[in-house]
Amino acid sequence: MTKTTTAPEGQKYTAPALEKGLDILELLSTEESGLMQTDIARRLDRSVSEIFRMLVVLQSRGYVMQNPQTDRYVLTTLLFEVAHRTPFIKRLTTSAAPVMQRLARAVNQSCHLAIIAGDSVLVIGQVDSPGNNIMSVRLGAKIDLWRASSGRVILAHLSPEALEEALANADLPAETTLAKLHSDLASIRATGHEVKDSFVARGIVNISAPVFDHSGSAIAALTMPYLQRYQEALPFDDCIATLLDAAATISRNLGGGARTA
Repeated sequence: MTKTTTAPEGQKYTAPALEKGLDILELLSTEESGLMQTDIARRLDRSVSEIFRMLVVLQSRGYVMQNPQTDRYVLTTLLFEVAHRTPFIKRLTTSAAPVMQRLARAVNQSCHLAIIAGDSVLVIGQVDSPGNNIMSVRLGAKIDLWRASSGRVILAHLSPEALEEALANADLPAETTLAKLHSDLASIRATGHEVKDSFVARGIVNISAPVFDHSGSAIAALTMPYLQRYQEALPFDDCIATLLDAAATISRNLGGGARTA
């Protein structure tokens, strides 16, 4: 059965073909091993012929490719490349990359740069530790806003209006109350950074600091998932200080350096 696209209330115009293409891209972005054409049609409640036409176009434009061994369609890296052509992200990653590389070498830890994208945290830059043991977050990963130090650090430095908007658009974890969240964010804002046990892995401590633009707004966060080793060359407090200095350097590179009042 062919699915009929209807405009959400308040939306004046629709573009059914575009929406079908975007539905396919969003679906494939969640499937690491890809999907067959019939699976895509079933998951999107579309006809196979509809999906076939869209896949032909997306494949010709380089957004998807078909694995000749499995017949599964997967995303290419083109979407990622297009995203990094965005002036904001390009400038941010270009400014941050050499600083992050120096940070990783100095403390023998991995680090990543993240922004808020909708109700998630999006990792737009990542550098691995030069050592043999690595704890890192995948470049391009999307993480729940409230379960990432990067997201909490950025939120803590938003204006009250922007914070309320973020709170309204993202579901809080069941174990977190609004009062507790406001208390956590106030503490982060007062300290200027967060040091907290990882939300996803035992034995990892997140060290996260905001990155500011020229207006003093927090636009990103630099985070180190600190992995303690038996023979650690640099003390933990020095790792914190080094990361804070790196975040401040990136902010200065962007013309920032002062947080909003």
